[in-house]
This record gives sequence, C-alpha cells and structure tokens, in this order.
Amino acid sequence: MIKTKTLSAFVFSGLLAGLSVTAANAQAVKQDDPSLKIYRATPPKINDLVHTKLDVHFDYKKRYLYGKEWITLKPHFYPTDTLRLDAKGMDLKTIAVVKNGKNIPLKFKYQDSLSVAIQLDKVYHNNESYTIYIDYTSKPNELKQHGSAAITDAKGLYFINPDGTEKDKPTQIWTQGESESSSCWFPTIDKPEQKTTDEISMTVPAKYVTLSNGQLTSQKDNGDGTRTDTWKQELPHSPYLFMMAVGDFKIYKDKWRNKEVNYYLEPKYAPYAKQIFGMTPELIEFYSTTLGVDFPWYKYSQIVVRDYVSGAMENTSATLHGEYVQETPRELLDANYDAGRSTIAHELFHQWFGDLVTAESWSNLTVNESFADFSEMLWAEHKYGQDEADAHSQEAMLNYLGSPDAKTKNLVRFHYNNEMDMFDVVTYQKGGRILNMLRNYLGKDAFYKGLGIYLKTNAFKNGEAQQLRLAEEEASGLDLNWFFNQWYYGAGNPDLNISYKYDEAAKTETVYLQQTQEGQIFKLPMAIDIYAGGKTNRYKVWMNDKADTLTFPVASKPDLVNVDGDKVLLAQKTDSKTLNEYVFQYFNAPLYMDRFEAITAAAANQSDKGAQKVLIAALKDKYYGLRIKAIRALKMSNDDIHNAALPVLASLAQTDDNTLVRAAAITTLGKLKASGNLTLFKQALSSQSYAIQGAALMAINQLEPTQALTLAKNFESDNKGALTQAIVTVYATTGGSEQWPYVYNEYVKAGPQFKFNLIRSGFGAMAGRVDKPEYAQQGISAIADFGVKFKQFGVGPLIITALTDIKAQRTKLNDDASAKAADEAIKKVNDAK
Repeated sequence: MIKTKTLSAFVFSGLLAGLSVTAANAQAVKQDDPSLKIYRATPPKINDLVHTKLDVHFDYKKRYLYGKEWITLKPHFYPTDTLRLDAKGMDLKTIAVVKNGKNIPLKFKYQDSLSVAIQLDKVYHNNESYTIYIDYTSKPNELKQHGSAAITDAKGLYFINPDGTEKDKPTQIWTQGESESSSCWFPTIDKPEQKTTDEISMTVPAKYVTLSNGQLTSQKDNGDGTRTDTWKQELPHSPYLFMMAVGDFKIYKDKWRNKEVNYYLEPKYAPYAKQIFGMTPELIEFYSTTLGVDFPWYKYSQIVVRDYVSGAMENTSATLHGEYVQETPRELLDANYDAGRSTIAHELFHQWFGDLVTAESWSNLTVNESFADFSEMLWAEHKYGQDEADAHSQEAMLNYLGSPDAKTKNLVRFHYNNEMDMFDVVTYQKGGRILNMLRNYLGKDAFYKGLGIYLKTNAFKNGEAQQLRLAEEEASGLDLNWFFNQWYYGAGNPDLNISYKYDEAAKTETVYLQQTQEGQIFKLPMAIDIYAGGKTNRYKVWMNDKADTLTFPVASKPDLVNVDGDKVLLAQKTDSKTLNEYVFQYFNAPLYMDRFEAITAAAANQSDKGAQKVLIAALKDKYYGLRIKAIRALKMSNDDIHNAALPVLASLAQTDDNTLVRAAAITTLGKLKASGNLTLFKQALSSQSYAIQGAALMAINQLEPTQALTLAKNFESDNKGALTQAIVTVYATTGGSEQWPYVYNEYVKAGPQFKFNLIRSGFGAMAGRVDKPEYAQQGISAIADFGVKFKQFGVGPLIITALTDIKAQRTKLNDDASAKAADEAIKKVNDAK
C-alpha cells in the first residue's frame, strides 16, 4: 500500500503557523484511549487455508457479486470440528463440505454479518484437508464498513459508474483487500498470516478485459455477450492480496527476462504506456540483482483504475494504481521523480516484502511497508542519483518529524485501536529511514545479503522484525539487539544539540553532543568529518549517553566539523555551526543535505556577503531541487541579491534543462512586476510544460491582469497541474460570472489540496462578487462542504473566515438569499464534529 504522503493523507501546506497536518496523524487515537491498552495478539491459527477457488459474476444494476467458492483447508496443529470464516455483509445461501464430489450441507451461524461459524461434519486432524463449498452473494454497497486515513473506504469490491450515467468516466469493477476487506467479496480467513493458492473465474461482459493474480489460463466465450476468464495463482499468498479488475483497458505487453510484464490503461492513456511504466523491467532487474532473489511470481501487471480509495496496492503479481500515476507526455515533462514514479518503485518492492514474505500480523507491518518506503529512495539512488535519493529521504523524514504524536509510537507495536492505525508515518517514513540507517551501519553488501537471507528463509510464509534482525546478524556477524530494541521496539527519535570548541593551545577540536528528547536515550553510531588545512579526516564514533564529549586532534582550527557526515541519522538536529562554516560547507561538503543546510542558513542571512555567494552559486547547483530552493529563497528587495541574481534568473527561466526550475525562475521574476519581462513570459506560454505555462500566466497576471484573463481562455481545452491552477487563479481573482462555471467545475473535480489552496487564493472572493446569486450559493455550499469534511484537520477557522467575507460581500450587493446561505453554512461548519 502506498504511503500516506501520496494518498488521502495529504498535507494542508501552511495551514496554521508552523502546523503541518496529515490525515494519518490527525486521526490518531488519543493515548488515553482504553483500546490502546489491549494487546493485539497475532490471531491463533486453528485452520490453515490451502486453496481458494472462486467462480463469480456481477450484477451491475444491483452492485452485487454472485459467487461460488470452494475453499480447501486443514487444521493447523490441533484437531478441530469447527471453522470460522470472515464474511462481511453477505447472503450465505449454502455452506457444505465436499465429499466424493457431493455437497453435504453443514450447520452454520451468521449472526453479526461479519464472520460465520461453521460446524464441520467431523473432527479433522492436521494430516488431512477438507473442502468447503459456499454459495453466496456479496453486497458491498450495503456494507457499513468504515475507511481510514490511508484507505478511505473498506467495502472490498467497487463498482465504478456501473450504469454508465457519469460522463467521461468508464465503467469498471475492482477490488481492494488490505487490510481485511477481501472478506467483503469472498469468505476467507482474512488475516495476513494465512497463505493460499487460488483460482478465480470471472464472468464478465465480453467487451471488457479482466485482471487477477497469477496466470490467465483460459477464456471462454459464453455465446450470450459474456466471457469467462480463469486466472490461476499457483504460489501461495495472503487473502488481502487477492484482486480482480474488470473494464475497458488496453494492454501494453512488455517483458522482463522471460516473464510477462503488462500495463493496463484506459484507451486514451494507452499510447503513453511505455512512458508511464516503461522503467518496470529495469526496476525488476535492479531489485532482483540487489536482493539476490529473483522476482518470484509468474508475471507482473500494473493497472490504473478510477476512484481508487488509496494510493496504490501491491496485489500479488497485479498492482492496482490510482489515477495520479497515469500521466500524458506533457505531464511527464514536469514529473521528475514524482509521486507516480516513486509509487511504481514502492509497489514493485512489495512483491518481495509484503507478498513473498508477508507480515505475520499488522503489528509487524514494518516488514512490509518500511521496506517499500525504503525502496523509493533505493531506486532514486540507482536511477536518478544520490541527490534525488537524499532529497526524497529528507522529505520523508520531515513528514515523520512533523507529526508530534508519532514520537509516542513504537515501529512494532502491539497496542492500537484499529489495524489501519498502523498505516502511518511511523511504519512508512520513519521505518524507511531506520532501514537506511541500518544499511549505513552494516554497509550495503552485508545489508543486502541479510535481506536475501530473510527473503529466502521465509519465502511464501510470514515474517516479523525479529526474523529480519536474525537474518542481518547472520549476514554481518554483528549483534543488532541494541539497534532493534531502540528503533523497532522503542518510540521517538533523538533531539540532538551539537556544539563545538577549538583549543588552540592543545590543538584539539571538541564536539559536544546532547540528546534533549524525553524518553529513551539512543545509541548513535555516526561519522564526523573534520575539514582543516585543506584536508578532510573522517572519524567513526558512537554516542552512547545522553551527553557525550568527543575530542579530536587538529593542527589548526577547522574550517568545518560535519557531524553525521553521511546525513543518515533520524534525528531533529540543532547545530551551532556559524554562517561562515555553512558557507564553507556548501562549497566543500559533497551531499545534498550539506548543501541544503547551507542554503537554508544563507537564506536567513541575505545581507551577509558569504550568504549571498552561496545563494547565487546555488542557482546553478547540480541538483534541480536545490536550484529551486535557492530561487524561492531569494530576497529580491536586497540590491546585491537582485543585481547578482537577475541575469541568472533570466537565463534559468529560458534555458534550464529542468522545467520546474524554469517555472520557479519565471515565478520569481513575475513577482518583480517588471514590464521588461513581459516578452519572456509570453514566450514561455508556448512551452510544452504545464509548469512553465502556469508560471508564465501567473507572471503576466501580476503585470497585466486583463491580458492574463484573455490569454487564460486559450488554455481551457488543454491544461493540467500548474496551468490549471493558474487559469483558475486568474479567473478567481479577476473574472466574474462568465468564468464562474469553469472555476466551479475545476474546483469540484480537484483534490483536497487544490481546493484548499483555491479557497485561500480567490474562490471565496469570486463567490462574493459574482453577479448571479445562484453562483454565489454554489460557492458557499462547496466551501462549507469542504469545511465540514476536513474540519478535523484544522481548516475550520479558514473556512469560517471565507464564509464571513462572502456574507459581507453579498450583503453589500443586497443579495439577502446568499447572505442567509452564508450564515447557514457558517453554522453548519461550526456544528460539525
């Protein structure tokens, strides 16, 4: 499952002073919740799944699945004459045991509509198996299942536009099993500790294609406009990894070695399949080689569906993606290593960590998701370079550090309210950084050897953090209890204060390290680099106590002492380096974070000549992300900065090889409101990059709002991302009723972050000034709905302010009906929980 940074757990940027809120941490259960005192034991294994055979067809009108199931099981160890299956919200017509080809009805109790207790025909022992036949109906739309921050719905089976009544939306069916929602569409023991082979036959309209786990073994034309496809998964996997997808998809056939690699896309995106997913064979080869374990499944397919309830899902051999992965060539110009590209890497790594070896319980979800998070950085490092990997890792660490409640949670934790609470910044972002520290400590060769041992030892079975520890100890020969005790079974992170003192007489440099956090004290192996006399010396040291003093012989006062020289520590650092030391660091220390820290320090001291030197140099940094950081940091009101930066910005705006850098330069130039740049901005409108076009349109809007309003009209038929935002912002700030339908339509289609930004940047003001009351009331209703839905994330004050301003504007226009609607909307938001 893709991590919360890219799915429903978005961040409302700058929502309150210094506040960063994610859905994952906003929904966290309070620590005094009694449920957190409940020990979440791994469910006992009474019966083991062996094989699951399904024969299903669909009622699109009723949104039903009609299924027949043959489920083969055997007692795990102790003899038993009972079986309990998870079966959520179903009609169970027949439950029977299959004997000599005949179905012998069994007694069962199905009282809570969540699980069924079956009385078997005899006592079975663990050296014998039995097969249960079930005739059932799945009714997902009638379920009362609740979603979560990571997965917004939990009904397992989804009918998308089944009646074909929604314009521009295809008719599809797809499933989502994690965490325990497969049992919404077939009875099973819906726990990650279970493993089963499977065979799924789907009868569907003949015009559609299907996808499921494993191999497509047969297709039968039924002569009535339907076709039955049979898929067989002959290697065992967990029930939550079962999947089905049905719809009008075009299949692009690729391959890795001799295995199928296929991409399923809507017809309009099919021409771009290779551009979207084409790195997949290279990814499979890289992971297989790095891990020493070849991709284990028959094939690997990826499919993109509509209205997906999460980010993506690593179903065995058949990953399901949300729409954001699906981009046109023009969008891909601005993509770099974006959420879509990193998701493709993330989900593929799950085919080893999560599918081949599956967490034995949700408490140990780290052995699935922390690895997938880590893999994003791993692929970035291989494909795009160390800077891209480090930038990705830094963003992930900041997501964790920006979630205060996360510091109270162990990575492996046996006390939680709901298993979906485990899908958070601790399991994902923190866990990924922990693995990076472990790789750094052990060295890459030993670390990857340990991963190979873990995968081979537990293949097609379950794993937990202790098995990972044992595998890495076997590979490295080192004791790792200390590491796992503090990082896997302890909470929090170091808050590390760093200070320095050079003793001229003794010729020694002293480094003072102090951990200031509450809770456990961390043992921290780290590198300290000392730059002095034109040379760099590295010292590998340990911080073992709350406060440590480290002394090093240095012949002259160092130009720089760089603690955590590899920049891998998961820590909140407060470093007392001087500005001159940061200036030296930018030009001499090699890593992304070295330069990032220096640019940050320089940005806060722009009157200093050294800081100015860093910022101007950083405009040409080798990594595009740092060029953008420097551009955005510039205080162009400072004459020295302005004069030095202006020609560089003009050059970057026109010639940089990265579209986002060009867009950032245009944005900064636009804020100067210099008419001499108007030609440059107009030329930029002809770019194929939506980011550059969007920045140029906004820059023109700063200079000539009326002209921008006219120009925006030309882009209504083809726009995405930044250009869409620019058009809507121009209309919202300058337009009126003529532009309202376009703005409102884009608002309705947009995701939460876009809506939030638009409410702040003009949507509310536009609703206040349009001359048609019905448009004003549309805006009032839309803003109120947003406020109610996302009040839990702290948006309430912003929404109330926007609605109050609209009321004042409508009152001035003598629009009493809209003013009253605003009053009612304010009450609605205030009353929301």
